[in-house]
Amino acid sequence: MMRLVLLFVLSLTLVLGASTTDKKISKTSSKLSKYSKNYSKLNKKMSETAKAILKEKKSLVKQEKFLKDLKKELSLKELSYKDNTLQLKLMKRSQKKLHEQQEKIEDKLSLVIAKSVSLSLILDESSSQSADSLIESEVLKAMLQKEKVKATVLSNTFIANAKDIDVLNQHASTLEVAITNIDAKRKKLIKTQIANKQALKKLTRSKASYKKELRELLSRQNALKDTLAKLNIVKVDEIKKAKLAKERKAAFDKKKIILDKNPVKVKKHGSSYQAVKTKKYRGSKTIAPLDSYTITKKYGPYTDPIYGIKIFNESISLKPKKINAKVKTVFNGKIIYADKTAVLNNIVIVEHKNGLHTIYANLSQISPNIKKGIKIKRGYTIGRVEDELVFEVTQKSYHINPIRLFK
Repeated sequence: MMRLVLLFVLSLTLVLGASTTDKKISKTSSKLSKYSKNYSKLNKKMSETAKAILKEKKSLVKQEKFLKDLKKELSLKELSYKDNTLQLKLMKRSQKKLHEQQEKIEDKLSLVIAKSVSLSLILDESSSQSADSLIESEVLKAMLQKEKVKATVLSNTFIANAKDIDVLNQHASTLEVAITNIDAKRKKLIKTQIANKQALKKLTRSKASYKKELRELLSRQNALKDTLAKLNIVKVDEIKKAKLAKERKAAFDKKKIILDKNPVKVKKHGSSYQAVKTKKYRGSKTIAPLDSYTITKKYGPYTDPIYGIKIFNESISLKPKKINAKVKTVFNGKIIYADKTAVLNNIVIVEHKNGLHTIYANLSQISPNIKKGIKIKRGYTIGRVEDELVFEVTQKSYHINPIRLFK
């Protein structure tokens, strides 16, 4: 008799417990519907934005280095630039004077040559042998000799001046090239500074957009955790949650963007990341929720490439190789949630034995006969997916890497 009473009490407790769970599920259904649409698409968009930001940042770093080197070079050459400009000015004056002298020498030389020719002709015509004629002839010869000496001196001066002019021209050309190069670099400096300012503005806008998306993602991720906690699927450590929120706030407040050699690949932190409780799957292998797929997002802790914020991805994303692919439950179980949400489109949660739960999110549609409370067998089609299936597994408040169930 006592055994029958105990069995009755136990059965009543289980019924009441199930009823309480159903109420919690019903109560939190409205919360799930408030999430924004398509988690995997948001991540893809953020990934593209992150790539663009890091590309812009690297470009800015190169520009800033170029500007720094150019400013240093111009600073070192500024004194020589002034000296060169002054020398060029003085040289041009000297060139002008030499050209003027050259013209005068040329005129004098022409005159001397004309005189010399005239004297030579007079001497040739003089045939008289009188004393006066002889004296006159000697005087003419002396004059001719004097003019020849003048012509030689003027000719040598003309040649020397021409050489000096050539030297000045060459030096002036060298200075002009040096000055032109510095002027060109100054223009390039101004142009690069303008481009740098524009790139900084673009980077600021991109960073603000990315920051907003990342905050939104983290906020929704936390909301989903809270919802699963209310369904008694997982437990949330409030102390660790607060600590993580503080770390993330500090990261968001940093103005500096983290640059990594491989920024697109996020870095794993392994066992040092303790914000999410995980456990190893020790059960038997089962089927995958999709027949053919590509893993687009893996399970585990990652570091955001822009702010260095740690994000634990509790799910995996599977992209089907066929359009409108069927999604199958991986174990026998009971449907505890099946509804459309905003953040993950349609979502189905199945409860299995040993406290195991499988979560199928981002379904394009749920099969018509899938309702809360019904029991289904492994391999049963629960819906279809067009984009990517978000697949999550938990067991008694622990997260399990979903891939371990079937690989």
